[in-house]
Amino acid sequence: MRLFRRAAALFLCVCLVCFVARSGLLDRLGKGRAAGAAYFSAMLTMPEGASAAVLSLEDDEPYIPDPQIVEAPVLSDSPSSSQPSASYTADPADAQGKILKKFISPYTAKLNWNKIYIRNMTSKDMDLQKEMEAGLSWAPAVSGEPEVLILHTHATEGYMPEDRDFYTAQDPTHSENPAESVIRVGDEIAAQLTAAGVGVLHDKTLHDKESYTGSYSRSAVTAQRYLEQYPSIKVILDVHRDSVSSGEKDKVKPVVEIDGRQAAQIMLVMGCEDGKVTGFPNWRENFRLAIRMQQTCETLYPGLARPMYFAPKKYNEHLSAGAMIFEMGTEANTLDEAVYAGELAGKALAQVLLSLKK
Repeated sequence: MRLFRRAAALFLCVCLVCFVARSGLLDRLGKGRAAGAAYFSAMLTMPEGASAAVLSLEDDEPYIPDPQIVEAPVLSDSPSSSQPSASYTADPADAQGKILKKFISPYTAKLNWNKIYIRNMTSKDMDLQKEMEAGLSWAPAVSGEPEVLILHTHATEGYMPEDRDFYTAQDPTHSENPAESVIRVGDEIAAQLTAAGVGVLHDKTLHDKESYTGSYSRSAVTAQRYLEQYPSIKVILDVHRDSVSSGEKDKVKPVVEIDGRQAAQIMLVMGCEDGKVTGFPNWRENFRLAIRMQQTCETLYPGLARPMYFAPKKYNEHLSAGAMIFEMGTEANTLDEAVYAGELAGKALAQVLLSLKK
């Protein structure tokens, strides 16, 4: 009997641990993003429907990985202020893991039409041709007034300092220096829009400097301030960089060669009103702009854009009828690769907006 009671107690403990791990309570209690990353990595082994319960996480969490993709995104690691010294030379003996150069194909996406490729994590049966034909309720004037706002919810996200096939503990994944972070990529996107005559504002606030938690709330305040000051703004572009893993230690750098140069692949992340996600009436407007961007990228620069990630989330995209998230490469890409991707994405977005001009 005593042995039975011990076995029963052990079984209950195991059940409790499993419940806590699955519920994400450790992450919500401040155990950090590493725990969250491990949790989401574990979700990759679950069947497609099993991940539905996770989609109700707060908007401070990045998107949910697609369990069908081995090289699926995981949570970015905690911002680090550590920077390699000017004389730092990476030694293969110090490698923490490999950097795997891969082309993440959009062409296997189940939801696709006319150069538009989408990983649909919602319950919605989207007719892409119908959505494209429906058009938008707004159009840019291209009159010199600010019409695009670029900001960064996670502004400290950074890149590899050089192109190599391994990473070390010395390699920073975040930086408060705007010349080394995703802010530099935003500069390039802004430059291409400006060159095309599209009015753009680039906010460089480090919304994640003090804390990763709450960064979406802080960037929402920033966006609303700009919208109040500049009613002409039509598009809010939140520029991030992704984090993609393969196995326990290796990192993936998604790349594509365009015009003889290596560019980081990009990914659009779009939310919608679905299930428990409410208060997002304009999501179709965002989606219709995003599919135009996806199609234009594929037309101009085949393979630049990974399949769009479409999920029941808000991501602050409810603030505008032209809001999008761009993921510009991963932490395993070099800054040069990401900046080149920013140049190409900026040109593609400029073409989309000019095509919609009144």
